Amino acid sequence: MQKRKLGKSNLEVSAIGLGCMGMSFGYGPAKDKNEMMSLIRAAVERGITFFDTAEVYGPFTNEELVGEALAPFREQVVIATKFGFKPASTGDARWSELDSRPEHIKEVADASLKRLRTDVIDLFYQHRVDPGVPIEDVAGAVKELLQQGKVKHFGLSEAGVQTIRRAHAVQPLTALQNEYSLWFRDPEEEVLPTLEELGIGFVPYSPLGRGFLTGKINENTTFDSSDFRNILPRFTPEARKTNQALVDLLGEIAKRKKATPAQIALAWLLAQKPWIVPIPGTTKLHRLEENIGAAAIELTADDLREIESAASKITVQGARYPEHIEQKTGR
Repeated sequence: MQKRKLGKSNLEVSAIGLGCMGMSFGYGPAKDKNEMMSLIRAAVERGITFFDTAEVYGPFTNEELVGEALAPFREQVVIATKFGFKPASTGDARWSELDSRPEHIKEVADASLKRLRTDVIDLFYQHRVDPGVPIEDVAGAVKELLQQGKVKHFGLSEAGVQTIRRAHAVQPLTALQNEYSLWFRDPEEEVLPTLEELGIGFVPYSPLGRGFLTGKINENTTFDSSDFRNILPRFTPEARKTNQALVDLLGEIAKRKKATPAQIALAWLLAQKPWIVPIPGTTKLHRLEENIGAAAIELTADDLREIESAASKITVQGARYPEHIEQKTGR
């Protein structure tokens, strides 16, 4: 597995990471813990060194899973986790209240360290921008954690350019984690140029469009009642039917490259910038191996032009989030 550096920080990770959320949360019932521990360890054996979790996934159970699975390999892996929510008593903390008060950030760091079975968090992201707390205060709190040796690197998730600049001025950012894929390209306009200017790495989440770009989901696919995709406008049957055009495009190029649509989608992201590290999630070993295979696929300038030309003619249907959730993404 090739390595990449996230921005100017010299934080070196595998070119493709592993998003662990879906093992515990978000896409139907939590999976079997022992099976997921085996999968995480299989990822390490295959060269993945970058693992993404958050306190809110579960809540808490995903950090515990990742911590236990990676404990034997702690020195050779990079663990990223996130703060910024006030977990709900109902158990689903995903869209509970935001809370990035400095004292709360420090409490979360201590609790995450315990769950992750480690004495340092490699990369600590603010999960969502909190309009109630100046980003300078957030950056200052993480700076203190860095000075105390509890955190190595600071990141933001779903932040816009003004927030990025203001945070970076207080404590340099190592990475930004925003959604980015062939079917959600908003970061290209302002975010990517800003990251390049400031020397900040980019970690796209949902790089396979929450599974849609794999080609394994169509208008007739049904999801478990607890699956987050049920409430996403982009996943209505009508939207899926329209958006199939994008998967068909990936499929055509995949055939020529003797690859899969998922591998082309990931290879396309890797080809955008040398400091981009996607974190596809999976709960299946064969999917993990398929995703890893994307790192070896070379897309030529002609391939990229062809994808760009064809994709520009396709209008993706459906918003990525319902409005009340989209409002929690920062600017």
